[in-house]
Amino acid sequence: MDTLIRAAKDRYRTLTGRAPAEKVRRMLAAEAQRAGYTLEEIFGPEADVARPAPKARGRRKRGKVEPKYRDPDNRRNTWTGRGRMPLWLAAKTRHGRSIADFLIPGVARLTPKAQPATGRRRLVKQR
Repeated sequence: MDTLIRAAKDRYRTLTGRAPAEKVRRMLAAEAQRAGYTLEEIFGPEADVARPAPKARGRRKRGKVEPKYRDPDNRRNTWTGRGRMPLWLAAKTRHGRSIADFLIPGVARLTPKAQPATGRRRLVKQR
């Protein structure tokens, strides 16, 4: 266990103690130029091309969606059905109305409930 920790610390010291790659690249290019060469002549055609920085992985953007639900009292209150239920709709469904009452006719249908995975067995107690 101690050898693993010691090896990790040595590797950390090695990595943090060295100069940044871009600085070393500039030093090598300057030395090569002083000697009358280019980096491409010394290291090959791929040497002069800098590597692109890795892209940050983000969440995939979802496309715009038409509204699925509308408040009959205030036509500006709409909801696409994505994300949290808006306060105006939550308040109206709390008082006994169904979410289906607010569907925009001709545009939207209710989203079906998630179906259970096929192949799953349900245990039933035998008497």
